[in-house]
Amino acid sequence: MALHGSYYLPHKATQPILGSIGLFVLLAGFSNYLNGSDLGPMMMWAGGGIVAYMMFIWFGSVIRESVAGMYNHQVDVSFRMGMIWFITSEVFFFAAFFGALFYSRVYALPWMAGEGANLGMATHQYLWDTFQNVWPTNGPERLGGKEGGEFEPMAAWGIPAINTLILLTSGATVTWAHWGLLKDNRRQLIIGLALTVALGFLFVFLQGVEYHEAYTEMGLTLGTGIYGSTFFMLTGFHGLHVTIGAIMLTVVLLRSLRGHFSSHNHFAFEAAAWYWHFVDVVWLGLFIFVYWL
Repeated sequence: MALHGSYYLPHKATQPILGSIGLFVLLAGFSNYLNGSDLGPMMMWAGGGIVAYMMFIWFGSVIRESVAGMYNHQVDVSFRMGMIWFITSEVFFFAAFFGALFYSRVYALPWMAGEGANLGMATHQYLWDTFQNVWPTNGPERLGGKEGGEFEPMAAWGIPAINTLILLTSGATVTWAHWGLLKDNRRQLIIGLALTVALGFLFVFLQGVEYHEAYTEMGLTLGTGIYGSTFFMLTGFHGLHVTIGAIMLTVVLLRSLRGHFSSHNHFAFEAAAWYWHFVDVVWLGLFIFVYWL
């Protein structure tokens, strides 16, 4: 990195193009997987591996430069703005899926049932005989589910309620860790981070249990019509974000154990904490609109 007065120029790096290639392969593999290609899973693993390798070497470079004192105030502001815009993009990412759920439940189903300008007669030829304006629905009976298309919707007051308590508690523990850092209380910082990381991975484990039950016992899969697709896209991407956030906090914990942060210089901690609180807020929306209502 080269400093030029009030701005800086990054050094020549291959990480951006490497990350772009990895994301392309990952998404191409996922598309192939959804369309039944045997090549899809292998491409997904390859793309994910490339992205993970890119993040490892790039974030390692940033950590080394930060510890070496190479960053000035302008760079710190740049990092903060970058994280703010990144979380903003994540907000719109989830807003798109929440919008799809809202449109399907509030508009599409009533319209197909005939509400509005007599749309029922116009759409009847495209519907199945047993169609009802009832949520959750999996579409025609042949879609997903068990034999005959039957499936069981995911209840709110089992694992989802436990996971809600876990994430809310983790939001408190990461805030407690931040207070410790601001007071230069490294013991409080490390204990708070360790608790947050443990709670985050416990959430991911319980969501895996929930998914296994959905697929093996409830007939609820990604292919179970509009309910299955919106359920797994929203909860699945959120679970991915929890995993990423837990990994970020794990790195912060390891750095804390090495004494990398101080009460006046700890943006990496703040960035991970911002991300974690964002994950918490999204889950509250998921619990209310996907599981509860």
